[in-house]
Amino acid sequence: MPEPNVNLGPIIGILSHPSDGASGRLNKSTNVSYIAASYVKFVESAGARVFPLIYNEHPETLQTKLNLVNGVLFTGGWAKKGLYTEVLEAIFKQVLKKNDAGDHFPLFAICLGFELITMIISKDDNILERFSGSHHASTLQLVKNVNIEETMFQRFSTDLLAKLSTDCLVMHHHKYGISPERFQGNVNLSNFFKILTTSTDKDNKVYVSTVQSHIYPVTAVQWHPEKNAFEWGLPMIPHSDDAIQVTQHFANFFVSEARKSLN
Repeated sequence: MPEPNVNLGPIIGILSHPSDGASGRLNKSTNVSYIAASYVKFVESAGARVFPLIYNEHPETLQTKLNLVNGVLFTGGWAKKGLYTEVLEAIFKQVLKKNDAGDHFPLFAICLGFELITMIISKDDNILERFSGSHHASTLQLVKNVNIEETMFQRFSTDLLAKLSTDCLVMHHHKYGISPERFQGNVNLSNFFKILTTSTDKDNKVYVSTVQSHIYPVTAVQWHPEKNAFEWGLPMIPHSDDAIQVTQHFANFFVSEARKSLN
């Protein structure tokens, strides 16, 4: 028998990113956008379907689509200004509004998505700092006194949790981030998010790598969980059995949150 009050056919809206995804080799038009296949596969691997939210389509169309999905994913990328960021902020506010109205509506933000909602919540466009995190596999250091059962790490075995801090199981590809000190020093950020993990860049500088909202089903990572299982373009992307488990656990957690949405 199907579980009551569980959506067994969740649909995730993924916001498209400006450009063709291939540095203009496929389409040089200024109004094109793309969603990398790895994000689609990431969601589908956990049993959900994907609905593209095209960032520059008519606002009414975008709003209609948003009302038909059970969660949203913000991808990595480079756009930090312009229409894309305006639309992302509008969707983020809609996510909070839906949750405030009683609809469990999750958001998962990856890399650029992490950075943009950090800027939005902090109300500081200059909150980010420079880090040497491009093309870099690293560990995740779990913050002390975090109740794992209440986080996206709840599906991890004790052994895999331990390996996160010793083995390079996650892939980073970013030039910006935020230090724990700056993060905690912003009241808006610390009131909205709790820090779950930190990581170090190539220069051994520490930055926040995983956060989760205190009250909303909103999670964000500075790293790329989709790359381990579905991307092969860079030789340093982890592809070990443990790395694949990390990808799958995060996908499963996000989609399990979307199943709580009865849209």
